[in-house]
Amino acid sequence: QVQLVESGGGLVQPGESLRLSCAASGSAFSMNAGAWYRQAPGKEREWVARIGSSGSTVYADSVKGRFTTSRDDAKNTVYLQMNSLKPEDTAVYYCKLVDRYAGVYWGQGTQVTVSS
Repeated sequence: QVQLVESGGGLVQPGESLRLSCAASGSAFSMNAGAWYRQAPGKEREWVARIGSSGSTVYADSVKGRFTTSRDDAKNTVYLQMNSLKPEDTAVYYCKLVDRYAGVYWGQGTQVTVSS
């Protein structure tokens, strides 16, 4: 059974950085693509970033140039490096991994709060 464990959230001041991790457990898991989403209070979940099987990345306009997603296939882990954080980045961040058999898995979410 595959489980995703997210980590790295927290409380930071505007302009600071955080790095989120999303690790998949389960010996049968073989990662294909990954994505990050976030959901702010009272708002719908929104897509943030995507990383493909080749490592290609795509970002939402709101985070482009500030956030970077990467992957470590040996660890079945994806990362989201968030720089120059703004109060409007405050949200619960979720990762989604898709394995090579099109199975879709979600992390439990991690809170990111940007406040002075």
